[in-house]
Amino acid sequence: MSDTGGLKFYVKMLSKDVQGLIGLIIVILFFGWGLIEGSLQIIGSLIKDQQLGHILLPSNPFAGNHALVLHPPIISNFAMIMGTNVEGESIFSRILYAIPRDALASVAVVLAGITIGSIIGIISGYLGGMIDEVLMRITDAILSLPALILVIAIAVLTRANYEGALIALIAVWWPTYARFFRAQILKLKNMDFVSASKLYNVSKVRLFFRYLFLNSLDPVFAYAALDFGNVILTYSTLAFLGIGIQPPIPELGEMASNGVANLPYAWWYAIYPSLTILIIVVGFVLVGDRLQDITSGRITY
Repeated sequence: MSDTGGLKFYVKMLSKDVQGLIGLIIVILFFGWGLIEGSLQIIGSLIKDQQLGHILLPSNPFAGNHALVLHPPIISNFAMIMGTNVEGESIFSRILYAIPRDALASVAVVLAGITIGSIIGIISGYLGGMIDEVLMRITDAILSLPALILVIAIAVLTRANYEGALIALIAVWWPTYARFFRAQILKLKNMDFVSASKLYNVSKVRLFFRYLFLNSLDPVFAYAALDFGNVILTYSTLAFLGIGIQPPIPELGEMASNGVANLPYAWWYAIYPSLTILIIVVGFVLVGDRLQDITSGRITY
């Protein structure tokens, strides 16, 4: 990677730009909360104490109150600040409870996409010839299909649960990264440092990882920041259609879907989950957009 690369450098650059800083704060809050709340939920599941997953929430996200069904937001009440759903459950608590699954989905899909895409892209770009032709035709075939329809089809075939949704997303997410890495490898493979590594009999694994993969990451890193938002939006769309986490466990897309049926008289039911998705996606867009400007040299400080 370039001398100016690295997480610390990018955070420093983003913090100097208002839009980049806003996006960075949103992303940090999203992943930070996802990690903390997600860890509590996992530990609570392992020790058979489901209450542990609710300990930081304003209220139990599964505890409904029939006297408060579709109650409008109450600003002075933290648990009721976003109102309640048709079961009298706190929408705010359910949004907070749902965020870790969106965070995990985005990380799993993007990292898997980069891993699979880098392997295929590096092999294709470096070896060329028939191998390149076959791998790129497969990649192009997947890219030519409507992504959402393909995701839905794969998710249904692999059972329309959370794991099935992740498998479906990963299956259609790697081709773009394969194209990215192949383009980078075509630029890098004839450079002097790669030729020198061959003269010193550097192993293929070390050549691919240290000299090709790491030096291809800067533009991919910027695109991946945008891609986290794309994954969350697509995953929320699947949840909206009933694919993924199943009730009673809350999911942002599923909450928005249920809320649509109660518009316009219970607007908060659909608006707040949808607004949460929008804010998260916008955060990643702001970060990704600024990272692309930085890596391309359009912004320097």
